Amino acid sequence: MANKQSFSHKMRIIHRYLGFFLAGIMAVYSLSGIVLIFRDTDFLKKEKTITKQLKPQANAEELEKLLGIKRLKIEKEEGDIVFFENGTYNKASGAAAYTVKELPLILDKMTHLHKAKSAQPLFFLNIFFGLGLLFFVISSFWMFMPKTSVFKKGMYFALAGGGLTLLLLFV
Repeated sequence: MANKQSFSHKMRIIHRYLGFFLAGIMAVYSLSGIVLIFRDTDFLKKEKTITKQLKPQANAEELEKLLGIKRLKIEKEEGDIVFFENGTYNKASGAAAYTVKELPLILDKMTHLHKAKSAQPLFFLNIFFGLGLLFFVISSFWMFMPKTSVFKKGMYFALAGGGLTLLLLFV
């Protein structure tokens, strides 16, 4: 005779092994999420000087594309030298030099993974991970039998956590 397991038992097994499987990516997302909180500061960033040889006589729009700097604002021009935030461009020679602040390589890779867009191949990983986390949320309600005191206390914590979430979303 086949051994029939309860739905609750199956949810606990899937929850356990999916948790083990996703432990590494959860660590990456938690660390990169913390780092992303400070993305508007220089926290952990190192300054790097970049020099590029561009075509001479580039205008502001071309310069923005050639340098790969979004919302490039030209501060002033003196002769052939164009000054922009953190750098210069020589219209006559095409030489550009500027500084950027970047995270260390591993943290940079982690934050780019965290922020993957639908045009990038890693977006499937983000969808899978998001669905995995949603499964953890749902399956956690099957970890304990509903009539136990642990489950009842857990429901109070779930309500408090849901209330705090709503408060933070709308404040």
